[in-house]
Amino acid sequence: MDFETIKPLLREGQKSKIVLLVMDGLGGLPMEEGGKTELETARTPNMDALAAKSILGLHHPLPLGMTPGSGAAHLGLFGYDPIKFEIGRGVLSALGVDFDLQKGDVAARGNFCTVDENSVITDRRAGRIPTEIGERLCNLLMEKVHIPGVQVILQAEKEYRFVLVLRGEGLSGEVSDTDPQMVGKKPYVAQAVAPEAEKTAEFVREFVRQGTEILAHEHPANCFVLRGFAQLPNWPTFNEVWGVNAVAIAQYPMYRGVAKVVGMTVLQAASSMEEEISMLEQNWDKFDFFFVHMKKTDSYGEDGNFDAKVDIIEQVDALVPRILALNPDVLIITGDHSTPAKLRSHSWHPVPVLLYSPDCLPDGITSFGERACAHGSLGSRFEATDLMLYAIAHAQRLDKFGA
Repeated sequence: MDFETIKPLLREGQKSKIVLLVMDGLGGLPMEEGGKTELETARTPNMDALAAKSILGLHHPLPLGMTPGSGAAHLGLFGYDPIKFEIGRGVLSALGVDFDLQKGDVAARGNFCTVDENSVITDRRAGRIPTEIGERLCNLLMEKVHIPGVQVILQAEKEYRFVLVLRGEGLSGEVSDTDPQMVGKKPYVAQAVAPEAEKTAEFVREFVRQGTEILAHEHPANCFVLRGFAQLPNWPTFNEVWGVNAVAIAQYPMYRGVAKVVGMTVLQAASSMEEEISMLEQNWDKFDFFFVHMKKTDSYGEDGNFDAKVDIIEQVDALVPRILALNPDVLIITGDHSTPAKLRSHSWHPVPVLLYSPDCLPDGITSFGERACAHGSLGSRFEATDLMLYAIAHAQRLDKFGA
């Protein structure tokens, strides 16, 4: 759906409230044939009860078979076609840590990692080092790396993650990743993917050369990889597109960043899932669209920890009554993508989605899980980009189209 088609249909002055609750990496797979997924295994009495009063389905963040990154997956949930509105992870990470990213800057997402004596990656996350170690390593690199012609800025994000920003004249974000996004490989060499980016690519290669020498004797974070080189885009804002006053509530910087890039108000980072719901309650009268992000479902999926992912889903389920007590006009519970513990990574599998509204016609399905959602009225090939339009409609914020 083109944004210009939607704009004249938006009703002004509506005060209805929409909550989009995203459990990152929610979708899963059974660990063995005939088993249940993480969501199907979890005890979720509140979500199951809500499912009976909701419409269900399985959404696809990207065309069938494509595995999405987190930025692309969230843009799809926000109604932005991730293929058309493509952005590198670096900008999202920089905005997420409240870095003052300027026009012309090039940002990249960094992972401190562990490599062996042959420079082969053995752990992409360096054992999930504490954030304070990441901060020390960023400061070390900032102090010792010197590249004529460009300013190099690093800022720790969370745990093993950091942001690299290059600031100077004539830079371009058209640079390839050094992160192979798997163990057992050496980091790639950054290359220009457009002629105008050759100078930037050379700066990146020099940063990597100096940086790996500096970290060589650190452990476990004796190297790093970079991905998602990008510059600030110029996009229509979420509030303009959907006629709402939106706020983002999240613990992790990257998800605060993707909300910022579409113009949402972003609250300070929460320290726990419980605090996120408290922030939702405290800000209920100030906004009318609430993006609430829960991260650990994805983290445990990437770690291959099936039981821990199940436990987090159950913890989120226990928070659902607090959201319902606010009496939202629309509540969506879903994930941005699937991260099966079996695969230890993002995957192409569809994502369960539940949409509750007093004005929906319930499917009457009494559980919230992948196979239950496949029988819902939204279908099993529901495009994530359609979700916002359906939410806005159920919030009675759309006029009719055509004569």
